[in-house]
Amino acid sequence: MCDRATLPPTAPVSWQTCTRSFPGHPGQIGRARALLNDFLDGYPAADDAALLVSELCTNAVIHSASGQPGGTFTVRAHLSGTYLHAEVEDQGGSTWDGCLSGAGAPHGLFLLRTLSAACGTLPGAHGWVTWFTLAPGPGT
Repeated sequence: MCDRATLPPTAPVSWQTCTRSFPGHPGQIGRARALLNDFLDGYPAADDAALLVSELCTNAVIHSASGQPGGTFTVRAHLSGTYLHAEVEDQGGSTWDGCLSGAGAPHGLFLLRTLSAACGTLPGAHGWVTWFTLAPGPGT
């Protein structure tokens, strides 16, 4: 059975938002991580967020049409206080069904399930949007 989760039902009132599409080749994964690190400057769980986005970008480049010539992947991050919602959208083309429950250690989707407060997948325009939330408490 797949434990595909849905997005949180209500979003925080005031978001800071960062969105960018990248060419789908491995050299762009570090740039996506740097973008997120800059956006999350001072965020208590920035390292976890950057790791998870890197894993999702890597999956997009390796396992989807995003990694084909002309392919792209898109990173989106929304921050309100200590609540972070981040996602990576790929361009599909794989046989993956969007299920996260089968991911075991040491794979990236296992890290996603372990480190995030919530995570899931949604169909995107051409592939999958894989998302996660982090909500570290005070003093984290």
